[in-house]
Amino acid sequence: MAKRSSLSIRIVEGKNLPAKDITGSSDPYCIVKVDNEPIIRTATVWKTLSPFWGEEYQVHLPPTFHSVAFYVMDEDALSRDDVIGKVCLTRDTLAAHPKGFSGWAHLTEVDPDEEVQGEIHLRLEVVPGTRTRRLRCSVLEARDLAPKDRNGASDPFVRVRYNGRTQETSVVKKSCYPRWNETFEFELEEGAAEALCVEAWDWDLVSRNDFLGKVMFNVQRLWAAQREEGWFRLQPGQSKSRREEGHVGSLQLEVRLRDETVLPSGCYQPLVQLLCREVKLGTQSPGQLISLIEEMTSTEYRQEVATTLLKLFLGQGLAKDFLDLLFQLELSRTSEANTLFRSNSLASKSMESFLKVAGMRYLHGVLGPIIDSVFEEKKYVELDPSKVEVKDVGCSGLHRPQTEAEVLEQSAQTLRAHLGALLSALSRSVRACPAVVRATFRQLFRRVRERFPSAQDENVPFIAVTSFLCLRFISPAILAPKLFHLRERHADARTSRTLLLLAKAVQNVGNMDTPASRAKEAWMEPLQPMVRQGVAQLKDFITKLVDIQEKDELDLQRALSLQAPPVKEGPLFIHRTKSKGPLMSSSFKKLHFSLTTEALSFAKTPSSKKSTLIKLTNIRAAEKVEEKSFGSSHVMQVIYTDDSGRLQTAYLQCKCVNELNQWLSALRKVCINNTGLLGSYHPGVFRGDKWSCCHQRDKTDLGCDKTRSWVTLQEWNDPLDHDLEAQLIYRHLLGVEAALREKHRQLSVGPEAGHRPTGPGEAPEDPLAELLQVLGYLQEAHRSSPAGSPPSEPSRVLELQT
Repeated sequence: MAKRSSLSIRIVEGKNLPAKDITGSSDPYCIVKVDNEPIIRTATVWKTLSPFWGEEYQVHLPPTFHSVAFYVMDEDALSRDDVIGKVCLTRDTLAAHPKGFSGWAHLTEVDPDEEVQGEIHLRLEVVPGTRTRRLRCSVLEARDLAPKDRNGASDPFVRVRYNGRTQETSVVKKSCYPRWNETFEFELEEGAAEALCVEAWDWDLVSRNDFLGKVMFNVQRLWAAQREEGWFRLQPGQSKSRREEGHVGSLQLEVRLRDETVLPSGCYQPLVQLLCREVKLGTQSPGQLISLIEEMTSTEYRQEVATTLLKLFLGQGLAKDFLDLLFQLELSRTSEANTLFRSNSLASKSMESFLKVAGMRYLHGVLGPIIDSVFEEKKYVELDPSKVEVKDVGCSGLHRPQTEAEVLEQSAQTLRAHLGALLSALSRSVRACPAVVRATFRQLFRRVRERFPSAQDENVPFIAVTSFLCLRFISPAILAPKLFHLRERHADARTSRTLLLLAKAVQNVGNMDTPASRAKEAWMEPLQPMVRQGVAQLKDFITKLVDIQEKDELDLQRALSLQAPPVKEGPLFIHRTKSKGPLMSSSFKKLHFSLTTEALSFAKTPSSKKSTLIKLTNIRAAEKVEEKSFGSSHVMQVIYTDDSGRLQTAYLQCKCVNELNQWLSALRKVCINNTGLLGSYHPGVFRGDKWSCCHQRDKTDLGCDKTRSWVTLQEWNDPLDHDLEAQLIYRHLLGVEAALREKHRQLSVGPEAGHRPTGPGEAPEDPLAELLQVLGYLQEAHRSSPAGSPPSEPSRVLELQT
């Protein structure tokens, strides 16, 4: 049994931001921190005070986290980035509103005294004295303190105050993980109401000391307990007066916390087996549970339920059968071919999720080079005469205005080239398409052709395939390549227009160049010859794509299963410590790394022969390295055991905070079941004769910070978590249990009723009754678990200030 927590985060847009640049504008981006640790950085939107991001993230984290904060920053090329403002949401606030936050939140200015982090280790005792009892406070150590100095560290000391007396520890230079082991005593007066205050400070020689956080203790409670020891979270100081909220703009967010108590696998077997049986029976099932689940699921939750069901059946090897059942259900209630799969049905949403989970690597291979070409060319492209901007062309003083006709012709040529390259890449990609995707499209093609067999509907099966492949997969990826991990940054205005026109052209090809699609925007006419040619290419591609036999499908799946597919790959800089000298960032060597479910390997180039660096089973931790160690905040360390069982460390540098967190997430997820995972580590390096983080001289000393193996970002290629998916389905069904019971009552008294009632210990004859029985069993299992019963589906959403 395990408690799982996750945050669903959508950073939508900002408005009314202040101008931070001399041009009267800003270059805003967002940093998301969980307990002051950066985990997400959005793209920068250049030269605007009303940026739109539209970025979504799913973060898995331990249930003990305290808060999530959103910082809006202004990027500067030559100086340190400016902080515009922040929004902070505590865990208690999110837990009190299970359906989450949605709306505009006012940004507040950042107060340095509130920007605290870390924990302090204290031992407090009430001991006998000569005249009266004494309060003994032992200041042992601290960890993860905020770096306040330019060198990426602090010079911390602790100030202990009680009953008008103040005592201080020594200053530990250049450390965010100091160890003091100093003890102070104060005289205690019985019944005294004053609190004991322990404050951490960063010592500065010239300027005033910086506040690092404090902890307050009730002395009466200490008197009663006599002794208390532990790690205490540092709290912010008294907030200074600030300008009115909203003065620095607003941020539109959607944030939802989900806590799940996941039971042992055996508890979910009856539910999983029942759903799998329904999928295998297909439309012949008497209960049609899948159809009932769709009927009971509101539009608001349909995407979430579709993704969860899809992952559940992927784990059971029934994804193709599940989607085939949904195709049949949708076709049975569709009379007009032109409305097929156009609604946000469970079939449409499940197929979208399926393509992202099973086909994302394929998409990158086909579309990646075309997207890169569009971004690198940065050409001005426009086909709409009402939007053409006439500009000067020429050189050496011989400039002349470019005519509208020239702009339109050059734009058409550019788009024809990109569209032609995409269609050619697609035509060549049949063998590269995953076997399960091809088999699913084969089923879709067959079902639609059986439903619409007439000659006038000969294009309908092809349009059914392109409605998913082109309209719901390729075109959205062209419009927003960052959201599909095809680019690291959003496109600028010029590139966005090119991508939009290219996506429109792909949609026209996907619609088989119907008169309706041509009539919408007549100015797309210059692309029509290429579109007509593309329709023929696409039909030929689909014909080959769906021409896969059961034996070929099994052979392809078997061949793929023999290869360990990369979980994550890309260029990184590596440094492994060998000498006692200082470690410089220039000593890092660039290599191409590949992480599979077997090992972390490297090569000089992506096509070179790979060498294994670390076997996966040998990894003990994957953590960040503090900035001062290498002068970069984007370095991670992989701690592993060598062949002799000794701990070794590889230091890998990433190019940005997002890449760092993606690599850490990938490493942590594939190693989550390793034996011997470390609970603590050193965030610094062993330089010379001591650790740079805590200054301890024993190289084998226990780490001075705790590991964060449960903090991960969800990705499309994550390993499937069967128990979690089953728990999510159970939670959803529990939320609609009343509606399911009412449906069962209606069916029981209707004309289809007539099954005999079941006796004690007998399985119900109808699947809906069996489902209700399984839900009751799981509900009882949750009640008897230590964590208690999970809450049902939330009923309201907290609206932020609008």
